[in-house]
Amino acid sequence: MGSACKYIEFDVFSKESAMKGKEYMELRKINTQDAFAQWEYTTTLPSDENGLTNPNHGVSYDEYLENVLPTLISYEHPVNMPEWFVPETYYYLWDEGHLVGEFRIRHYLTEALRTGAGHIGYSILKGFRGKGYGTEGLRLTVQIAKSIIPEDEIYLRVNKDNIASQKVMIKNGARLAGEDNQHMFMRIPK
Repeated sequence: MGSACKYIEFDVFSKESAMKGKEYMELRKINTQDAFAQWEYTTTLPSDENGLTNPNHGVSYDEYLENVLPTLISYEHPVNMPEWFVPETYYYLWDEGHLVGEFRIRHYLTEALRTGAGHIGYSILKGFRGKGYGTEGLRLTVQIAKSIIPEDEIYLRVNKDNIASQKVMIKNGARLAGEDNQHMFMRIPK
C-alpha cells in the first residue's frame, strides 16, 4: 500500500469482522495507484451478474489503463455527458491487501434510477462471498453515500432470486419499498 495512494480508510471492529479475525478493512476510491488490482477485478466480473452490468469484462490491461480507468474516474465529475447521465463514484473494498469487492454510488436519482437501479450497485468476488464482505462493504458505502446523495433515503434494487444480497441490505437497515416481477426495491434511511 503506497503512501501516495488517495483512499478513504475505516478501522472496522464489527462483530462480523471480529468473528473472522479481520481487524482492518478499507474502502478506496478508484485510483491509478491500484490500477492493476482494479483491472483484475473488473475483467474477472461477468458482463452481467445479478443485475450489475460490467461492459469492461475481459478488456486488456493496456485498454484498461488508457481508456477504461480514466473514464470510470471521470464519472465522478463528468464533462460533456448526455443529459440523462448521473455522476457516479467507484469504490473498492480491500481486506488485508486483497481487493474483494466493488461498490458504485450514483450521486442522485433520475426517474429511471428511482424506479430502477437506485443509488448503489455492488459486487463481491466469488471466493469472498458469504463471509460478511458484502455487509461490511455496503455499510461503509452507505456512510459515504449519506454525505453525497440529496434524497432522504438510499435506493437499492436487488433481484428476487439474489437472497444473499437481500440479506446484506437488510443487515444494513434496508426495508422493502416495492417490487416488480424480477426485483425488490429496498430503501435505507439516511
